[in-house]
Amino acid sequence: MTKSVRIRYFAVLREQRGLGEERLDTEAATAAELYGELRGRFGFTLPIDRLRVAINDSFEPWDAAVKDADSVAFIPPVAGG
Repeated sequence: MTKSVRIRYFAVLREQRGLGEERLDTEAATAAELYGELRGRFGFTLPIDRLRVAINDSFEPWDAAVKDADSVAFIPPVAGG
């Protein structure tokens, strides 16, 4: 089943995609499937085990379901000083 989700990118993912956020249609059932789809489509270099995922502003496990109208954020490690 196709659903429309809002995707938010941070740090290196934002740089690689060239966008901070976008709305996309997907058939991915879980956050992991969604990231795999996006990684294949846009060539993201970070493996899934280096990221956290938030769905509707709450950190979730990678097997969390993605539903129509969800907001999904992929958050890479952040370096700072």
